[in-house]
Amino acid sequence: MKKLIYNIGVLMLVLTLITSCGSSQKTVGAHYTSETECLGVEGDGSQTVRAWGTGRNKTDAVEQARKNAVRDILFKGITKGTGECNMKPLLLEVNAQEKYEYYFNIFFQDGGAYKQYVSNEDTRSGSSVSSSTDTQVKYGVVVRVLRSELKERLINDQILKP
Repeated sequence: MKKLIYNIGVLMLVLTLITSCGSSQKTVGAHYTSETECLGVEGDGSQTVRAWGTGRNKTDAVEQARKNAVRDILFKGITKGTGECNMKPLLLEVNAQEKYEYYFNIFFQDGGAYKQYVSNEDTRSGSSVSSSTDTQVKYGVVVRVLRSELKERLINDQILKP
C-alpha cells in the first residue's frame, strides 16, 4: 500500500514537471499599447516620443511609425507617457486633416516633407519593440519630432494661424 501511494506521488510529480516545462507561447506584443507616448522634451522644443507603426516588413512599419509620430503631434496631441510633452495638438481646428486633405496627402506621402521634421532618436539595439502576425509586423520606435520647426512650416504654408 505504501509502495502504491509512493508510486502515485512520483507519477503526479513527474506529470506536473512535464506539463510545466512545456513550451510557453510568446506574447511580447500583447502588453504594449499602440498609442504614441511622450519620453521627453528637448531644449529646442522638439519632443522625443515612442511611436508605433504596422507594415508588411520592418522598413514599412518603421516608416509608418515615424508618420504616426508626426500625425499625432499635429492632430491628436500626446497624452501618454511623461507629462513633459505638449498635450495639445498643433492644429486645434476641428477636422483640420480633412479640410487640408490635399496638403497633408502630399506632406505624408512616402518620402514626403514630414521626414524633415522627424529623426531617429535612439538607434541602439533593443530600443525598438516589435510584434508580428503572419502578414503584418508592428514596430515601436523612439523618434524625435521637431515640433517648433513643424509649427513654423504650417504657419508659412498658411495652414496654421500665428
